[in-house]
Amino acid sequence: MGRVSQEQARENRERVVQTASRLFREQGTHISVADLMKAAGLTHGGFYKQFASKEALIDEATTHAFGELAARHAAAAEQGAAGPGAGGRAEVQRALIDAYLTAEHRDNAADGCPAAGLAQDMAREPGASQAHRAYAEGVGAFAEFLATEDEDGIVRLCTMLGALVLARATKDSPLSDEILATARAALTQG
Repeated sequence: MGRVSQEQARENRERVVQTASRLFREQGTHISVADLMKAAGLTHGGFYKQFASKEALIDEATTHAFGELAARHAAAAEQGAAGPGAGGRAEVQRALIDAYLTAEHRDNAADGCPAAGLAQDMAREPGASQAHRAYAEGVGAFAEFLATEDEDGIVRLCTMLGALVLARATKDSPLSDEILATARAALTQG
């Protein structure tokens, strides 16, 4: 089999980063390199041609996940600013909260919030790692996005994140939906 072009190598690397970003949120960073590469549709042997280590991939995938989140927030804010009504940012935040605290988001960790999906793994990461820094910066930016003149973004994020994690942990019980509904009501009342 011949060598891949530089363009194909870049595409393969991006595919691995995107796949890792989803799988790490869904299954945790302990997933094996072999399973990750299989999910990306590539051979295990190609991993070390692209990444110095699994930790390097964790760093890049975490940064990627929070980059996606920031891009979604920026697009929503831009749409809200251009949209009808005087609510603007408040409407965008309410829509985010409504979408965040749903059974669909609870059941789709792979495409969901990296703050929730990566929390346990990042708690075990060394504070000096790039992944840990990207996580902390991403959580801070998310909290800033949720802040209003009247409400602290960290409190809102903690409520949302805690509710989502608890709803995922109690997924097959009626309590799960109750947790989501109660948190959503608490954050959107008024």
